[in-house]
Amino acid sequence: MILKNLFPGLGSRKSATVPMVKLTTAEKKRLAITLFAGKIIGVLVLLIGIKIILPGMLGNSAFAQETYTAHETTMMNTANTIWTLVAAFLVFGMQAGFVMLEAGFARQRETVNVLMECVFDTCLCGLLFWAIGYAFMFGQGNGLIGWGGGALAGGDPKSWYFLQGTPLTYAGTGIPILAHWIFQYAFADTCSTIVSGAMIGRTSFRGDILYSIGITGFIYPIIGHWAWGPDGFLALMGSTGHLFPTLGTGFRDFAGSTVVHSIGGIASLAGAIVLGPRLGRVFKRDGGGMPPAHNLSLAALGTFVLWFGWYGFNPGSSLSAMDMQGIGRISANTTLAACAGGITAMYVALWFGDTKGKFDLGYTLNGVLGGLVAITCPCYWVSPLGAVLLGGIAGIVVWLTMVFMEYIRIDDPVGAVAVHGVAGIWGTISLGLFACGQYGATGPTGADNSAPVAGLFYGGDASVFKAQCIGSFTICMAVFIVTIIMMFIINKLPHPWKLRVEAEGELMGLDLFDHGTEAYAS
Repeated sequence: MILKNLFPGLGSRKSATVPMVKLTTAEKKRLAITLFAGKIIGVLVLLIGIKIILPGMLGNSAFAQETYTAHETTMMNTANTIWTLVAAFLVFGMQAGFVMLEAGFARQRETVNVLMECVFDTCLCGLLFWAIGYAFMFGQGNGLIGWGGGALAGGDPKSWYFLQGTPLTYAGTGIPILAHWIFQYAFADTCSTIVSGAMIGRTSFRGDILYSIGITGFIYPIIGHWAWGPDGFLALMGSTGHLFPTLGTGFRDFAGSTVVHSIGGIASLAGAIVLGPRLGRVFKRDGGGMPPAHNLSLAALGTFVLWFGWYGFNPGSSLSAMDMQGIGRISANTTLAACAGGITAMYVALWFGDTKGKFDLGYTLNGVLGGLVAITCPCYWVSPLGAVLLGGIAGIVVWLTMVFMEYIRIDDPVGAVAVHGVAGIWGTISLGLFACGQYGATGPTGADNSAPVAGLFYGGDASVFKAQCIGSFTICMAVFIVTIIMMFIINKLPHPWKLRVEAEGELMGLDLFDHGTEAYAS
């Protein structure tokens, strides 16, 4: 009747008339119960079918034990490989930042030389890391040096030189060996480029070729193997049968505060000591000061490019897109440490620097970079508050170190020793203080927080702090001793292979003397 009232024409013909059946209340209840029961039975049948056909979708015991089908494993490995390659491309892009930063802090007449050195080091590093460096650093070997197969290659004893005899994937990461190589090559290139910054303006180009071969081909990968190699003695420290077994923990360096930055910064120190200061350089205690940078705009742009590249450097070191919380936390910590480092370096220079009452751009840029270097080691294990604190301290450390370098008359035009060397040391040992005790290790299927790392400020004992101090001291001392011997030998070679360029070339400018051109044609 309701329909008929709403639509008067409905049922006007007898042939369309449908007699209406009225149900009693009991019949209505039975009908509702029947419909509901039918729906429940249908859902149960559907779930049973899914359980039989696609058992993984219901979270059975296999998922609880973190075992995956071949298809699921392939998908995770693919995602992790894409993530690692994108990170590698970001890290490689840092070379543009290094070029701009170093050229900006240099004098105008050595700009082309800076550009040429960075381009050449990048090319040389690629070939050396392909030929020998990767095998030295990441191959199976012993506590001091790697060379290739062994357990990583299913027992195959072949060496990995020239990337021959390598397995399809690296260790338990599931990432193709060549993808892992390109990521690690970008790191090696970063270390190589750091060294040239402290030696700007008085290093012959041929001398640069020689020391770059030593650092990229031997010093970085062999010493890096100690901390990052599968059987490096610092990586295995604290375990039974290895160095300091009662310590109970090994050396940690998530993304390279020590392995990349301190190696580069300490090698820079050795080179600057052997070379001596640039001709005409008068230090503050002698009535002079740091020569002005020729293009601070370029230096500032380079700093931002480096900062951007650090989002590949630190989060990419997880080698895992599956650890979503981890890479998000690393990215946030990286940002906060850089911000805090820039602020503290700016204010400490304002309050205590030579130009009191002035805001110094150079110190601020180096403070940002110092914060980035410091957070590189502990980025996975600290909280955002810890990142702010250790990054802020790094900015102060950078300023103090640059002032000290000026006082002891070591000429470092870009502050490489302070930013990469000393801030790298601080960042490494800060893990033993600021590790928040919540996070353990990353992995190809996600995070494993069953054994979280805790520093002294978060209720941990002194074992992590001790391990970090041992690892940082060991690597820095080894790098300094080996590098200063190498630099000394190269500096004793006859011209034009001697490390330091002839006085004529330095006064003329390395751009014209070594390269026959200028960056800024008049």
